[in-house]
Parts: sequence; structure tokens; C-alpha cells
Amino acid sequence: MSDIADAAKRLLVGRPLRSDSSRGVVLPKRAALPVFASDALSSMAYAPDEILLMLALAGVAATAFAPWVGLAVVVVLLVVVASYRQIVRAYPSGGGDYEVATTNLGPTAGTGVASALLLDYVLTVAVSLSAGAQYLAVVVPQVRGYEPWVAVVLIVALTVVNLRGVREAAWVFVVVIYCFMAAVGVLAVAGAVQHLTGSLAQAPSAALDIVPAAGLEQGLVGVAGAFLVARAFASGAVALTGVESVTTAVPSFRRPRRRNAAVTLALLGAISAVMLLTILFLAGATGIKFVEDPATQLTRDGVPVGDGYQQHPVLAQLAETVFGGAGIIAFVITGVTALVLLLAANTAFHGFPVLGSRLAKDGYLPRQLHTRGDRMAFSNGIVTLAVAAAVLVLAFGAEVTALIQLYIVGVFVSFTLSQLGMLRHWSRGLRKEPDPKARRQMRWSRVVNGIGFALTAAVLLIVLVTKFTHGAWITLVAMGLLFLVMRGIHRHYDRVRAELALDDVAGARALPSRVHAVVLVSRVHKPTLRALAYARASRPSTLEAVTVGVDPDEIRDLRERWEALDLPVPLRVLDSPYREITRPVLQYVRSLRRESPRDLVVVYIPEYVVGRWWEHLLHNQSALRLKGRLLFTPGVVVASVPWQLSSAGVAAPEADRPGENAPRGG
Repeated sequence: MSDIADAAKRLLVGRPLRSDSSRGVVLPKRAALPVFASDALSSMAYAPDEILLMLALAGVAATAFAPWVGLAVVVVLLVVVASYRQIVRAYPSGGGDYEVATTNLGPTAGTGVASALLLDYVLTVAVSLSAGAQYLAVVVPQVRGYEPWVAVVLIVALTVVNLRGVREAAWVFVVVIYCFMAAVGVLAVAGAVQHLTGSLAQAPSAALDIVPAAGLEQGLVGVAGAFLVARAFASGAVALTGVESVTTAVPSFRRPRRRNAAVTLALLGAISAVMLLTILFLAGATGIKFVEDPATQLTRDGVPVGDGYQQHPVLAQLAETVFGGAGIIAFVITGVTALVLLLAANTAFHGFPVLGSRLAKDGYLPRQLHTRGDRMAFSNGIVTLAVAAAVLVLAFGAEVTALIQLYIVGVFVSFTLSQLGMLRHWSRGLRKEPDPKARRQMRWSRVVNGIGFALTAAVLLIVLVTKFTHGAWITLVAMGLLFLVMRGIHRHYDRVRAELALDDVAGARALPSRVHAVVLVSRVHKPTLRALAYARASRPSTLEAVTVGVDPDEIRDLRERWEALDLPVPLRVLDSPYREITRPVLQYVRSLRRESPRDLVVVYIPEYVVGRWWEHLLHNQSALRLKGRLLFTPGVVVASVPWQLSSAGVAAPEADRPGENAPRGG
């Protein structure tokens, strides 16, 4: 059974890698941009959709305001990019928001940022692959209706790829992301030329009308209209996700790392801004309609289009409109967009395990997340991310709009706290730096981060106010719970460290007064004799064999065989009026401890080693119960003495069998 499991693992994950096989990989800017910016660039595939979807609640006329909402998002994006360029210069070690907040604001703020980032990574996978499944449904219509399960299959595939630790796949990011940028560029140029020449067609959805939501029949007027614009802005701010990924990847850039990372951030900001504004402008020019519930919100000649209407994402509608229906170019653009969303999710499979390892090292997450697996990947972190993302996808039915309500909160929590941390960082530096040129640079950086803090804090407030009842509260609750769990884990590790610390080195080196050895006996057979021999070889101060008297006939036979073999160890029989085995042994061992608290009691337990899973159910149950109870008894050591049955030899791997690989004489 174990051989089959091991073979399956090797097939999926690959052969183990040696620890010394780990090697650093550095990338030039032209490769680093697509590899580390895929998350941010991929958000252009769904950020315009969310802006149009929110404005559509107020009717067709309100959607004309989308480019202005997009412009506001771009302003915030450029400010955040400028702010993170300062983080890259100040913290080139790759710690990102977590390091900035922990160093400058303290562990509590650092834990808060970490909880937001961990949830963001999970939501990055869920949102990207849910959006990817929707684009895939455009290319492969048979997928429609099965998007949640398609997204889960994609999560499983990414999990296997990352468990294999495939490093050489960076070129895939380079090719796909550049193809995506080229595709959107071609779409933008073709659409602009058609618009200027008056040949730009109207999208198929342009012929439809939008039914405004209750209370918004008058459009974007009054308090309700302003609130809806704020909601649209908050939804569009999802375009900022992934900006922080570059700051955590600075060590992966070629030298000079700081400069190359800062240039990459600037390119990321410029490309994202142009993409967002271009898509929104062309969407307005082609009259694209995009709503949350097309069956009821879209009408044709006053009649709802019904469930038979298939609503495609905005970028897919643009490609079909500009390039004349479902042509090859439109097909390629939609397919490349789906691939980009898949790769964007993969960036989280890098970021989450690395952050989890850092938090585990600092004592805020279980230490299992700090260790690497067979393939030099943080396997436990990868699996944890995959399970959490799959649960979210299935819980929300792969609905991108529903997931984004949860997404944006954590993004701006980490943005805001990191900018506040940078303000403190520069203020501290100014108090110590005597060089005038360096002080001028610090003052400028502090101004940039100050603007970034003010703007991101304002956006966070808008997000909380406009999205709290639409799902943002779930993220806040999840962040709070994760924060409390991490603080509890940290307190536990601190408590264990304090208990295990060497207060008195001399006392720690002192030997126990005496060692009292107890060999548990059920019958006289080979395992019992091996346990007795092992106990005698350890030369304890006192040694005795102990059995529990459950059946008088069995005890009589045991005594007779003991005396017949003339074993040099006294046999003690413990009474058990209720036919229990565990309790009499525990009471006896504890009585030894009470009589001599400074003595060490060593309990030797003979055990069978079996090779088949069903044999485990037939043996060693009493031994397991005893060991489980004795482990919690102070001053007691449990020693298992194994006896391998023949089935254990059959089940052992070939290389582990005695004599299989022994050198042969010539």
C-alpha cells in the first residue's frame, strides 16, 4: 500500500532533490516584468468589468461615467506604485509589507498585515481562476455551467506543478504575458483607428437596454448616485492588486536590484494604467453592456433577455466587436487572457508559501510551513493555499463579482499599514542621517509615502463603507480570526521556549538518582525476551517485569513458564478487578514516582511490527493506549522494543531489506 502511494507521489511530484541543489535564480527586467507583474496585469481582465457592472445598476446613461472612474483608479495606482518604489529602495531584502510593518510599527501591526496578505493570496487564486474559467467558457462553450469545477481542476493542476518545484517554467510567464500585452495593444490600436475613421462597430450587447435597480431610476444623482460611484471606484480598485508582488521579489532581480525593481514597478504602473483606460474607453465607444444578472437586468425591446442570453466578459466582447465576431484574432485574445489569469494565480503559489515560511520562522504559524518538501518547494504552504482557494471557489460558485467584494479589503489594509510604516522609517532615518543629499532624498520619499498613506487610507475607508454589507465584513472577520490564531500560536511557541530553556546548566547535566526499569509482559515469547535483554543491557538500578492479572488461568501459566525458564528478572502481577490493563500500569508507575520523585522510570513495551494495514488493527492496541497515557506522566520514559513479523519484511522497500544491497565478495 505504501509502495503504491510512494509511486503515485513520485509520478505527480517527481524525484526528491538534494538540499544542495537549491540555487538562486535572478532575472533581467525584461523577464522580471512578466514573471512578477502577471498578477497586477491580469486584473485588467476583470477590473473594467466590475466598474461597468456597478455603474449599470443606475442604467445605461450611468455607464458613460466609467472612464472617469477608471481615471480615479489610475491616479491611486500611480501613487501606490510611486510609494512602493520607496519600499523597494529601503527594503531590498524582499520582506515586503510584512517586514515594513513589523520593523516600523511593531509585531501587532506586522501580524495584521500578514493576515491581510495571506487572505489576499488565497483570494488571488480564487478570483483569477474563477475569471479564467469564465474566459475559458467563451473559447470552449461546453465549459459554461461548470466554471466552479473547472476552476478547482485548475487549482489542482497548479498545485501539482508547484509541488514539483519547476523553476525552468519562467519562460512560460514571459511568453504568455508579452502575448497578452501585445494582444491588448493590437486591440487598442485597431479599436482606436476604427473609432477615428468612424468604422468602429457596436457590440452585440449595445442593442440591449439596462433595467436600473430600485432607487436608482434617476441615474447618478443625489446621495444614492454618489454612493454608487464610490462602489464602482472601490470595485475598480482591484486593478491595484499585485503591485506589492514586486517588492517581495527584489532578491530575484539582476544587479543593481533596487534600480531594476523600481524600473519594473514604473513599467507595471504605466502599462496597467494605459490598459485600464483603453478598455473602458473602447467599451463605452462600442456600447458594451455588462451587468450582474443579465437574465433580468438586460432587456430587448422591453422584454428581459432571459436565461438563454450568454454574457461574455468585457475584454472578450471588445475582441469580438473590433475583429468582427468570433474570428481567429478574437479567439486568440480571449484564450491568451485565460492563460494570463491562470499564471496570475500561480504568483500566489509563490508568494503564499514564502510568506507562510517567514511567519512560521517568526513563530506565528505552525513550523511545518517553514520546511521545504522533496522538491525544495514549501509543500505544506502550497497545499494549504490550494485547499483554501478551492473552498472559496466552490462556496461562491466561481462568481468573480462576489469574490471581489472580499478581495479588495485586505489589499488596502496592507497598503495603508505599509505606507504608515514607511513614514516612520523615513522619520527615524532623518533623525540619524547627517548627509544633506541623503536627507533631501529621505524627505522626498517621506512625502511620497505620506501621500500614499493618505490616499490608500481614504480608499480603504471608501471600500469599507461601500462594500461592508456586500461581503467585505467576511474578510474583516476572517482577518480577525487569522490574527488571533497567529497571535495564539506565537504565545504557545513563546511558552514552550520558556519551559524548555536551560535555567540551570549544572542541574540539567545532573543524572537521576536511580533508574527504575519496568518491562511490560503479556506472555512469555520472543518479543518479551528481547525487551528483557534490552532492559538488562541498559543496566538500570532496578529491573522488574510487570503484568496485569486479568485471567487467573493465563497468569498461572505465565508464572509457570517464567519459573521454568529461570529468568533472572522478578515478575510482578498487578491486580485488575475490573479487567483493565492501562489503569493498573499507570497507577503502579505513578506510585514508583511518588516513592522516589528523583528517580527515572523507564517502561519497556514489546511491540509487533506488521506489514499489512489490516494487521495494525489486530495488534498493539494496548501498547498504543499505554504509550499515549504514559507520555503525559512526568519523569517517565517509554521505550518501544520492536519485533518484526514476517509480513513486515515482505512490505519493506527493496533497498531497506537486509542483505539486498550488501557488497559481495569476489
